Amino acid sequence: MSIFEDMFFIDTHCHISDEAFSGEEDAYISRALEAGVGLMLQPDVDSREREAMFALTDRHPDVLRPMLGLYPGSVDGGWRQEIDRMLEYSSRQVVAIGEIGLDYHEGREFEKEQKEALHWQFDYAKERDLPVNIHLRDAMGDFLDVVREHRGLRGNMHAYSGSYESFLELQRLGDWYIGVGGVVTFKNASLADVVRKVPLERIVLETDAPYLTPVPYRGKRNESSYVPIIAAKVAELKGVSVEEVAETTTRNAKILFGI
Repeated sequence: MSIFEDMFFIDTHCHISDEAFSGEEDAYISRALEAGVGLMLQPDVDSREREAMFALTDRHPDVLRPMLGLYPGSVDGGWRQEIDRMLEYSSRQVVAIGEIGLDYHEGREFEKEQKEALHWQFDYAKERDLPVNIHLRDAMGDFLDVVREHRGLRGNMHAYSGSYESFLELQRLGDWYIGVGGVVTFKNASLADVVRKVPLERIVLETDAPYLTPVPYRGKRNESSYVPIIAAKVAELKGVSVEEVAETTTRNAKILFGI
């Protein structure tokens, strides 16, 4: 019997349609449900992956929920054409505009285009009254500058890697949560200190499967069934029960994403 029996978790960010799970999607979902993960949110990436993502969510409407957005790593000089392809799905019901954001980790060649695409998608999220799901790497200063021009947004910072001070600034500018995943279990992870300080009422759980696998499975393929491991680490850091983490983070996700 699992110690997590009777708990309900939401994985707010996982890529089940990734080729890493090709042919195993149903088994993946079964393992997640057995672990108490009853809902899994699917971020959009770009036109190369979107059709497969929506097809998978259509097959499993009770447990999967889609997003719609253009991933910053897919932004280049032709980003407006990518947005046009994205808008072909504008009639679909989605829980967020994401994953969108800024990513300078591999360079800043398309910095201008990434900012333009982010501004556009923030406006689109406001127009549709949807939260945003943010991917951010090595660009916190520029991201906050963009957010200041779109005050009042609500959303979550997927795989949060910023400081507690940056979280406070985000809260001053809007209604924000942080996504906590496997990194929180890594030895000497700075995220652990942030999690201790950020109120539990502002945390949602995620895996980013197949990436960022928590200890003790680090180095292997990640999946939603590992969410309880992340929850247990958050509970340890916050000095509360896993039950409280499950209940609070699930409530947070339902409020933020309208599910």
